[in-house]
Amino acid sequence: MNPLLELKNLTFHAQERWILNIPEFSIHKGEFLGIMGPNGAGKSTLLKQLACLESPTSGEIYYEGTSIPAGGAPIELRRKFSIALQQSLLLDGSVFYNVSIGLTLRKVPKSIIKEKVNHWLELFGILHLAKKNALYLSGGEAQRVNLARAMIVEPEILFLDEPFSALDFPTKIKLMEDFKQIMADTKTTAVFVSHDIMEIHYLTNQLAIIVDGEVKQIGPTTQVLKNPNASTQSFLNEWKKFYPLAR
Repeated sequence: MNPLLELKNLTFHAQERWILNIPEFSIHKGEFLGIMGPNGAGKSTLLKQLACLESPTSGEIYYEGTSIPAGGAPIELRRKFSIALQQSLLLDGSVFYNVSIGLTLRKVPKSIIKEKVNHWLELFGILHLAKKNALYLSGGEAQRVNLARAMIVEPEILFLDEPFSALDFPTKIKLMEDFKQIMADTKTTAVFVSHDIMEIHYLTNQLAIIVDGEVKQIGPTTQVLKNPNASTQSFLNEWKKFYPLAR
């Protein structure tokens, strides 16, 4: 199977140092790929490169075998991607308004927008909040709106940068349960950056470990966690002390 998204000989330099050095990296359709690594390893920078939010210093990025221009991805390609961050960054307006923004920008008819927004609000269990101002939501509610807003445009690839990390444990577990089911039902390809091995173990089916800007190990999540190589063993063993189910 050909990769959906692929990096070749990619480097990224910033603040007088090399942040990334990745000879080859690929994502296939239907994968839920986790990215883990120590603080400062380059996880979020890699996600930004994959999502075409930053241009590499050198190297190529391919989508379905076609090279993405160095100056930035065209709007047609950007609309195939969606992103959800740790901070929900909701606008002053109703929950309905926030979730509808992507469809409104795509000039989708209002009748279809209403149908789709209600559908996604229901999937995320927040239909009853449709008229509430998004600035007055709890952390868990806000993140559900954030994820619904990202999913409503039916992205080819969903990029997630630690969307659960700021939530308290019970809220996190319930949202992850609902989100895992939604991802399974939609079969959406996703790239998920997290510092938490519990989140990675529960949600992803592929895992890449990045250390000092280099991908040191990649493969099925369970396999990587159970059989770390020499470059990733120290990092993963530290995490397994706190999450023994990943042993």
